[in-house]
Amino acid sequence: MSNVQHSGAGAEYLAFTLGQEEYGIDIQKVSEIRNYEEPTRIASAPEFVKGVINLRGTIVPIVDMRIKFRLGKAEYGAFTVVIILNIGTRVVGMVVDAVSDVTTLQPEQIKAAPDMGSSLDTDHIVGLGTIDDRMLILVDIDKLMSSADMGLLLEKMAA
Repeated sequence: MSNVQHSGAGAEYLAFTLGQEEYGIDIQKVSEIRNYEEPTRIASAPEFVKGVINLRGTIVPIVDMRIKFRLGKAEYGAFTVVIILNIGTRVVGMVVDAVSDVTTLQPEQIKAAPDMGSSLDTDHIVGLGTIDDRMLILVDIDKLMSSADMGLLLEKMAA
C-alpha cells in the first residue's frame, strides 16, 4: 500500500463499472470522459485495443478494459464511455461500461488488495475502497498502462 499517497485528506477517485464490478482510478489522471465512438482499427493490434481516435489532433489509442480484464463480451450501449487518461506523456482512452461518480476515499477506507497468488496479475490493483456497502477496486492506472503488453503497444502506436 506504500504507493497510495496520503496527504491527510482523502484522495478522489473516478468510479466506473466493468461488468458487475466497480473500479476506481485517481481522478487526477482523467482528462475527460467522452461518449463511445467507433475508433479506427489498427491492423495486428491486440484484441483489447479497439483502435485509435483523433482527439483534437492527438492520436489516442482506445483500450477496452472489459477485454483486457477478460470480463466477457464487450457490449457497446448508451452508457458506454471512453475515459481519456493522461499517463505520463501519453494520452490513452479506456472503454468502460459506465461512469458512476467521483468519490473521496479517506485512508482508513482503503484496504490492501488480497493476495490472489501468482496466477492473477494484480500488480496494478492498489487496494479496495469501501464506501458504505460499495466496494471499489482501486487501479493504479499508470502501472496498468505501462505493464509490459500495454507499454510496448502504446509506444508503437504513438510512433
